[in-house]
Amino acid sequence: MKYLTILVLASLLLAASCDKQLQTGVTDPNPSFRVMFYNTENLFDAVDDPVINDEEFLPGSTKKWTESRYQEKLDHIAKVIRDLGKDTLPILVGLCEVENRKTVDDLINKTSLKGTDYKVVHQESPDSRGIDVALLYRSRYFQLIDSHFIKIQYPGDPEFKTRDILYAYGIIGGKDTLHVFVNHWPSRSSGEIQTRPLRVFVAETVKQRVDSILQKNLAAQIVITGDFNDEPMDLSVTSGLKALLTYTNPDRGKLYDLTNQLKYSAPGGSYKYKGTWSTLDHMVVSGSILDTTRQLYAKPSDLHVFHEDYLLEADKENLGNRPLRTYMGNYYQGGYSDHLPVYLDIRYRK
Repeated sequence: MKYLTILVLASLLLAASCDKQLQTGVTDPNPSFRVMFYNTENLFDAVDDPVINDEEFLPGSTKKWTESRYQEKLDHIAKVIRDLGKDTLPILVGLCEVENRKTVDDLINKTSLKGTDYKVVHQESPDSRGIDVALLYRSRYFQLIDSHFIKIQYPGDPEFKTRDILYAYGIIGGKDTLHVFVNHWPSRSSGEIQTRPLRVFVAETVKQRVDSILQKNLAAQIVITGDFNDEPMDLSVTSGLKALLTYTNPDRGKLYDLTNQLKYSAPGGSYKYKGTWSTLDHMVVSGSILDTTRQLYAKPSDLHVFHEDYLLEADKENLGNRPLRTYMGNYYQGGYSDHLPVYLDIRYRK
């Protein structure tokens, strides 16, 4: 019994030392739960799936996508998650542009994330490219209650296919229920104006689900994250999602997009196109999360872009830096993604 007691105590001490809780600042004693979102830019395996359009990422393609390159991509993403977490891994990690469940399982089982307590929420989306959204959650800190995938059925074009919206909710840190939406809204590849109604419709779909949550509990704590392919000032956010961009005296029954402030700090956004930084990767929260009197809360300043030097390269055509991509056209650079991760620290009081 004596040796068993010593072993248990040693295990607890080891777990504590390996997973020291984050500190939000020297003068702030409150620890926090870190929520992260990352557009991984084409996390495809190297196996042909005849059901989807993955020919671009196969060994015989012009990109010469191989198992070794796939593994390097996995290792890169795992490194970003670990480095962003600093003293502890992020509690929640929203991902987009993952091909399938295999890629997400490989991420947590065949990289430096192996042996962690990450679990996966994922489902195949009807997207024509075969890319999905997914959620990693640390089962030690987030007790998943349930999850759903909301399909987008656009009435203007019944044949239109895009990514599902991932919705999950659970108890965070044994303290309160947190509702999480992971999104990847339709791209602008066919033109911003032409595709705008699609993003507005997806935003309205999310808002309908949010409203149903708030009708049951006006104080519900909600995080909506993802690549919206729109800026905070665009109609999909301001009209479709009805998210506000000012945070004074937050109303717990409303949504607030914290993302707009990212343009005022380095590097200026999470995505760079033709020399201009954009804030396409969002963190939107319900007003109750901005209530600093609650046990769980966040301040607008708790949202950040993770922009370590290794994630960037010199922007030779323009000024400054840009995200270091895996490919530049068909040229393999061995980088990370064309997006930078964003993360929000949700604080709690002991």
